[in-house]
Amino acid sequence: TLESSLRAAVRGDVRFDDGARAAYSTDASNYRQVPIGVVCPRDADDVIAALAVCRTHGVPITSRGGGTSLAGQACNAAVIFDYSRHFNRVVEIDPTSRTARVEPGCILDTLRNAAAAHGVTFGPDPATHNRNTVGGMVVNNSCGVHSVMSQFYGPGPLTRHQVIELDVVTYDGERFTVGATSAEQLNAIVTTGGRRGEIYRALSELAERYDNELRTSFPDIPRRVSGYNLDALLAEQRFDVAQALVGSEGTCVIVLGATVRLMPAMPQRTLVVLGYPDVFVAADQVPAIMAHRPVGLEGMDALLIDAIRARGMSPEYLAMLPEGSAWLLVEFGDDSAEGSLAQAQRLIDALSRDAVRPSVRLSRDSAESRQLWHVREAAL
Repeated sequence: TLESSLRAAVRGDVRFDDGARAAYSTDASNYRQVPIGVVCPRDADDVIAALAVCRTHGVPITSRGGGTSLAGQACNAAVIFDYSRHFNRVVEIDPTSRTARVEPGCILDTLRNAAAAHGVTFGPDPATHNRNTVGGMVVNNSCGVHSVMSQFYGPGPLTRHQVIELDVVTYDGERFTVGATSAEQLNAIVTTGGRRGEIYRALSELAERYDNELRTSFPDIPRRVSGYNLDALLAEQRFDVAQALVGSEGTCVIVLGATVRLMPAMPQRTLVVLGYPDVFVAADQVPAIMAHRPVGLEGMDALLIDAIRARGMSPEYLAMLPEGSAWLLVEFGDDSAEGSLAQAQRLIDALSRDAVRPSVRLSRDSAESRQLWHVREAAL
């Protein structure tokens, strides 16, 4: 009955066959939960129609991004909503305001390629950038190698910091837009009432009740990605419900669309690979390296490299790594090749005078740099 009701209500794909259920029972984790069925909606109206059917039948739903979750977030004995098949467009790029509007199933590389035509980019970029969705990044609060550049052009490196507004719908069918909210706007929403007013009132009361804990118990670190971002509900954070929902793993709302910040692409890149005796020594050097304002920074240790060798993957790439048992990949960006190379050389010169001198490989060739980054992506 559930399947037939969904087929009658949804213009997109509805699949309850064993093949689809098996394919959607896993993600990039080691968990397996066989779903009830799979819906690939064509647009927001399809999502709302499918949601109404699931609500009538009393069944849970799980929104699936690219299936790249490492902790089983995309697996559930539920109806899986997959937006990547149809509901996946870049709706608009505004280079003047450096913003973009996207549908939840938009693949990150699709957004970045569209933005690149305007000389801008989306900062956070996990290693799965060619298959993870922006909606998945929102619910997971993703960051990634080049997220550090976001700190130069905005409040921070996480997807949370890049989200301006979200178009959302709750399980009970209430659809509205969330974002930063002034005191006057909050009062108007609560006064208007309805389901949205009820939700905002409850969130406001929660923030007031736990004001001290929200101010003192959330560590002020660049990559805080654990748990709900309830501190976004504080007055000084402008009661930003969008930021509070980022990282909630789809447990509170379905994201139907997102308006996000973009930043200068700095297309000319130079990569420096630094080799250290172990991962602890490498980690100790990160603050000094960050002072040179790289646009990308990633670490690897011998454990990952051994895993790649054990699988016989890309052995020619591994020979490109400098001597060591742990490596930092440091990338610089600029509008000119000369500018990015000069930044890289300043870092190398500074490290040559340091007490801990790493082995160094400077890559000026974009093809070589792609191969070195492939080592990191193959490790995952």
